[in-house]
Amino acid sequence: MPTLVVAAAFNAFLGPQGWINLVLIKFFDLSTPPIHFTNTLFAILIAHVFYNTTIVLRMVGDFWSHLDPHLTQVAHTLGANRWYTFTKVLFPLLIPSIAAASLLVFIFDFTSFGVILILGGPRFATLEVEIYYQTISLFNLPLAATLALLQLLCTLGITIVYTRLSSRLTQPLYLKSRVYTQERLIGWRSRIFATIIVSFLILLLVTPLVSLAVRSFTSLGMGRIQTGDPPPGLTLDYYRELSINRQSSLFYVPPTKAIIISLGYAIATVILAIALGFPAAWALARYSHAHINRLLDPILMLPIGTSAVTLGLGFIVALNRPPLDLRASPWLVPIAHTLVAFPFVVRSLTPALRSIQPRLRYAAAMLGASSGSIVRFIELPLVGRSLLVAATFAFAISLGEFGATALIARPEYPTVPLVIYRYLSLPGNLNYGQALALSTILMAVCAVGILTIERFRIGGIGEF
Repeated sequence: MPTLVVAAAFNAFLGPQGWINLVLIKFFDLSTPPIHFTNTLFAILIAHVFYNTTIVLRMVGDFWSHLDPHLTQVAHTLGANRWYTFTKVLFPLLIPSIAAASLLVFIFDFTSFGVILILGGPRFATLEVEIYYQTISLFNLPLAATLALLQLLCTLGITIVYTRLSSRLTQPLYLKSRVYTQERLIGWRSRIFATIIVSFLILLLVTPLVSLAVRSFTSLGMGRIQTGDPPPGLTLDYYRELSINRQSSLFYVPPTKAIIISLGYAIATVILAIALGFPAAWALARYSHAHINRLLDPILMLPIGTSAVTLGLGFIVALNRPPLDLRASPWLVPIAHTLVAFPFVVRSLTPALRSIQPRLRYAAAMLGASSGSIVRFIELPLVGRSLLVAATFAFAISLGEFGATALIARPEYPTVPLVIYRYLSLPGNLNYGQALALSTILMAVCAVGILTIERFRIGGIGEF
């Protein structure tokens, strides 16, 4: 989910006008919200836990679910109890996946921007927010570039370690399918434990998003005469207001236009990301044992550990002179989005390309097929589902990208996240309601993308 959607979701759930505060105010007849969630360290932490729980579930859970169950069965046969089996048999095998997931979580938190900007406030400004502030507010590009370089060096070292660890997780030929590894829950203890875990995950991962959607259809009716806020109750007025310029601003851009702009950027990002990502993934998969891959893989994955704000600053600094002066070009945004989405495209395609049996290529070559024909008629059809997953990843990432776009987008061509941030920054219940409505639309589009990815992704080991 885009960072702006997550920030709006937690605002709708625990913010000053969120459901929890509204219920407490009405139940205890209070005059002010009792829970102060926004602009706190807890808000930053809980939002990042929201994001990164899925990463751990995907990387560690996928790897764990493919381990051969005979390992634990043999241990039990030899007299080991469950705890000894876990600590001496399973946990050592899980260490690479846990370490890789931990590094990826650290990278994403280290380069986090939108969540801290919206939920953290000025008290909890990080290196990422400072780069944005020095660039946008103070126009101090030398200091911003120095901070970005410091961040880039840190993330490069972490990315190198991460790629080494993640390469140990993509060996599906030596693991078992879930058909053989998954078991039914047996016993009331395991069922109760599973119920508690699933309930907690639903509370953490689903409740804020549901609160966002419901709150976008609900009005409190405050300030109705001055601001045009709809009367209390269920309403569609926040969605209707998206196309109305009540302030008669000369710089007003309808959110409907922002949606069209975002869709255009997303389509261009998909085309560019696939055109660049497929050859890179093909090279990583075809020459996986070559020494050059030890250097190539971390470099290709570097954008995944580089903040979007740093990437945006890099485009401003690098593309500022003819013949590559693209600072005022609308093409700069999809180019930046392509760089952000590029690692995800490569990580989606590489496992599928690695899973192609080499004998298929050898047989085609012996029958006279050229290298181009092998790629076109054998490899591309076999990785068609992964191409769809990669395209969906690029599309969803482009729709929700905020950090780089905030630095390089032209005011007359805003994207949906920029419009959401603009509404969240303005006072008034009507602006807040419009931000929630637009966030709900963006959330629905990204949810469709997520379901598509889950439907068509390779059923082996998940990889980022």
